[in-house]
Amino acid sequence: MNKIIAFALATAIAVPLAAQQDRAPFVLDNGQSFYRLDDAVRAANGGDAVITIAPGTYPECAVVERGRLTLRAAKAGTAIFDGGTCEGKATIVTRADELRIEGLVFQNIRVPDRNGAGIRLERGDLVVTNSLFRNSEQGILTANDPQGAITIDKSTFSGLGGCPNGQCSHSIYIGDYGKLTVTRSRFERGTGGHYVKTRAAVVDVRDSSFDDTRGKATNYMIDLSAGATGVISGNVFVQGLDKENYSALIAVAPEARSNRSAGLQIAGNDASIAPGIDRATVFVADWSRERLSIGANKIGPGIKAFEAR
Repeated sequence: MNKIIAFALATAIAVPLAAQQDRAPFVLDNGQSFYRLDDAVRAANGGDAVITIAPGTYPECAVVERGRLTLRAAKAGTAIFDGGTCEGKATIVTRADELRIEGLVFQNIRVPDRNGAGIRLERGDLVVTNSLFRNSEQGILTANDPQGAITIDKSTFSGLGGCPNGQCSHSIYIGDYGKLTVTRSRFERGTGGHYVKTRAAVVDVRDSSFDDTRGKATNYMIDLSAGATGVISGNVFVQGLDKENYSALIAVAPEARSNRSAGLQIAGNDASIAPGIDRATVFVADWSRERLSIGANKIGPGIKAFEAR
């Protein structure tokens, strides 16, 4: 649909099946190179470091325990992590002070508890830019760190989520964090659960697209599970046909009111139901019992702008 925002990083990227270079593909900023990602991470030794990753497809994983580390594709979209997991959790498990992900692709990630993610964030800050998460159980999954911040920019989340036996995974699932920022990003083709599920106290979701037209058994587009303050603005939402729950696009405090929601700003968004679907839904469903700041949004036929639950 022409109203869905297009981003620089395409959903499908053609790359070689394996890295083809003279030197080892994982290169530290001090010039050392390694054939295994976890060796490069250990060599960074918890300092401030950058690992540049050559083009290729890698069945690798790594655990980042401390420090401030950047994992950067030499060329955005050409470094693909395919199916590798550490600790039965994710391709990258991080407990560092800060992890930055730049231009990487994570795909085909599955684990026994069905929470396989590209990134499992257990503490600290996370910054993700120009990256792609696809065809996995989850894109990003976090534990709780109320002092931490997560920033996602110019990234795509495609073919993620599911609710087998009532245990749901999501495109991104953020725990009790201080702040979640999502900008200029795309969520599409969900395979269950929510596109963005978060318990962060503050959210900033702007200039992104939520294209549910090819979703299967999906739920809310944005689920502020415990309530939140902040801003949801400039986004495009299109609800598709195949829904596990089509009752709302944005849910505020549906599970708990642990966070304040008073003043949450929701304005300047474009929400519609895909053509050919005859149903009624709600743009913002609110369980918070607080006064939200709902501004002007472009709302399509069949969608009620607001409903208190």
